[in-house]
Amino acid sequence: METIDLTRPADGVVLATLNRPDRYNAMTVTMFAELEQLAFDLGEDDDVRAVVLTGAGKAFCAGYDLDDADELAGLTALGMLDRQERAARGLSGLRALRVPVIAAVNGAAAGGGLSLALAADIRLAGRSAKFNAAFVRIGLSAGDLGASWLLSRTIGPALAAEIAYTGRFVLADEAERIGLVNKTVDDDRLLDEALAMAGLICANSPGGVQLSKRALQANMEIGSYAAALELENRGQALLTRGEDMPEALAAFKEKRAPHFTGR
Repeated sequence: METIDLTRPADGVVLATLNRPDRYNAMTVTMFAELEQLAFDLGEDDDVRAVVLTGAGKAFCAGYDLDDADELAGLTALGMLDRQERAARGLSGLRALRVPVIAAVNGAAAGGGLSLALAADIRLAGRSAKFNAAFVRIGLSAGDLGASWLLSRTIGPALAAEIAYTGRFVLADEAERIGLVNKTVDDDRLLDEALAMAGLICANSPGGVQLSKRALQANMEIGSYAAALELENRGQALLTRGEDMPEALAAFKEKRAPHFTGR
């Protein structure tokens, strides 16, 4: 890919690195298309158990590349809507992956970069990380690429409103304190921490992890406790029909590590 570098640092783990360091990994039409393609490709790969997303160089993602912004004002309303929908498909595709996505946020996650970090299941931050909803500073809405929905559910509506309306930066320590990120670590340990967390995920039953993610995400959207129980009950019933649960019980009795297959 032109804007994303892919490696496999461990069995089951894909490391996706936004690779425009000279532009602080700012988003372009090409990057949005490649994020969508990445989500499709990873969704088709049964060997993938966890994804780590980070940025090359000094930033995670500085949002939309403002060198391309002049073009936006020249689009028709329908043309701009099409552009937005194409961009949103990349981020929503990553969020919808059946496997967990860990964002390792180094440096700025601004505008669309904040939205991209929010689309991950888990966020780790380096000490240099900083987040902001930059949209209001360029005459746009903070309701962009899922940020208005995800931010309020991640940190609560009042804090989300403050960050969205002011456009101020949230530094790494505050981000951890308010729950925007799970953990803050030194920059030189960030990737190791993210890969270690991916390893912990990969040590568990693939089916169990995948249905756990499905339940957590779905229950952010459905409207009742009863509906949540129904979803959970179906998931547990399905998992008892696979190979991993009997294997885990046998391994416990035999005092050994389980060998999960996901079948």
